[in-house]
Amino acid sequence: MLNTLFTPLGGLLASLGVFSAFYLTMWWSAVTKSTPRETALEMGTGFVTNFFDTLGIGSFAPTTAIFKFFKFVPDRLIPGTLNVGHTLPTIAQAFIYTTAIEVDPKTLILMIAAAVLGAWLGAGIVASWPKRNIQIGMGGALLVAAGLFAWRNLGGSGTDTGTIDLQGLKLVLGLAGNFALGALMTLGIGMYAPCMILVGLLGMNAAAAFPIMMGSCAFLMPVSSKKFVEKDAYSLRPALALAIGGVPAVLIAALIVKSMDIYYVRWLVVFVVIIAATMMLRSAAKNE
Repeated sequence: MLNTLFTPLGGLLASLGVFSAFYLTMWWSAVTKSTPRETALEMGTGFVTNFFDTLGIGSFAPTTAIFKFFKFVPDRLIPGTLNVGHTLPTIAQAFIYTTAIEVDPKTLILMIAAAVLGAWLGAGIVASWPKRNIQIGMGGALLVAAGLFAWRNLGGSGTDTGTIDLQGLKLVLGLAGNFALGALMTLGIGMYAPCMILVGLLGMNAAAAFPIMMGSCAFLMPVSSKKFVEKDAYSLRPALALAIGGVPAVLIAALIVKSMDIYYVRWLVVFVVIIAATMMLRSAAKNE
């Protein structure tokens, strides 16, 4: 046990614990200032989206679609609500998958650091954007997400025979890509599908994408959440509902279900996300 603590992976997990404590302390002070009452539908959204998120679909695009359809959250506050609300479930995923799936520690740590830097820069910009900019940005991001979901379904997410690390130019490209994905996370485009495609194109094993994408999100989301909370650029009640419904869903999916055929679920998500993107862009056109 002690030997594990003094390994790069042990240091990474210890750091994740520190980031988790930072996030909980920061958000707790905001939660205790009000008394939100989460609805069953909002917590159900957290459960369903994080259950399939754990299996590799991604939670941001489906959650955005639900928020838009049911008008749970004003458009301007959706990016912040996604980042703040999905942080705890994502941290739970990271603790599980970084120990269960082998990946080169140096590659994992550098990819996570690049994503965190991207999120830190991106959140400061997005948290200050007016509603119409958010609508245009999220509409475009949702269309990109739909395209990436379709690409994954068509076999563009890597194989089981690739490497567990990145070297040389591939590592540089991977860091640049993860930096960009970290920045885009703050706009509401989830990292899972694009990160899986990125590492697959760079020749990594498809399974190795899980620690990278979940670890990246677990570290960057507390950082971006701080900026959204400070600027009150999120909706507290739905965010809390996502966290409450999401954590048990992660544990059930990762430790009990573990795997299931989600091919058709992905195609359903593609169509739902396209509809949500259209609605978001139409809203932006009306606000011009």
